[in-house]
Amino acid sequence: MPYTPGSSEGLPQAAQDRLRRMRGEGQSPALFTSDLSVSEFLLVREAGFDPLGLVMGSSIYHIGFQFRSFYQNQELDVLTQAMYEARELAMTRMEEEADLLGADGVVGVRLEVTRYDWGAAMAEFMAIGTAIKHRAGGNYRTVDNRPFSSDLSGQDFWKLLKTGYRPLSLVMGTCVYHVAHQGVMQALKQVGRNVEMPNYTQALYDARELALSRMQAEAEREKAVGIVGAQVKENSHGWDSHVIEYFAVGTAVTPVSLDHQVPEPSLVLPLA
Repeated sequence: MPYTPGSSEGLPQAAQDRLRRMRGEGQSPALFTSDLSVSEFLLVREAGFDPLGLVMGSSIYHIGFQFRSFYQNQELDVLTQAMYEARELAMTRMEEEADLLGADGVVGVRLEVTRYDWGAAMAEFMAIGTAIKHRAGGNYRTVDNRPFSSDLSGQDFWKLLKTGYRPLSLVMGTCVYHVAHQGVMQALKQVGRNVEMPNYTQALYDARELALSRMQAEAEREKAVGIVGAQVKENSHGWDSHVIEYFAVGTAVTPVSLDHQVPEPSLVLPLA
């Protein structure tokens, strides 16, 4: 589902009503919610931003089936596409909620995948974070006018701004890969020996590289100068033991000033 700034097409009516009450529409006073810790909340405020509300997006997605060769390393394109599209649907709905609150962006974004007993081939994809807005105004949105998104903590968000950078977007890349099984003769040759398993090495290397390259391509489309906090996560999501997903995720950033002064750290001794 393509993102349209200002759209609320993907949001249930209950979500729209909740967000409008948080804005103070009707008889309700304005109220924010947040999953930021107290320290994160105070540092986000010190950086000039006010939290507006907890925003989320959800998609329950049926993951298709793809045949694979027992003895062949290969990317499973059907599963890769499903994992990518479902996360994008969740992210888009989270951004629509942030739009409805008038937010500049979302911090502390978490992407979660949950499987349920009542849907063996289904999974729920959820994106959740805290929508924020700068008190002095200004343009903090992405190049296509989306609210910025970041999985940085409140502390890291504050440090990033203090050193002359700002987040653009949570960027990600995924690859679902089938790792070939060993043949009987190959397994027998390796019994009792120290030896690299080139088949497995190459499969996992290829899968990680595909995920990383796709994350990097998203950052390039955002016209970012780099990605901070990058992680490569490994999951199986209930598939068989030779099918694995590598998910690369991080925050794409851009400079807001030429002066990147790093504040001098101070020593703090706890009393407790």
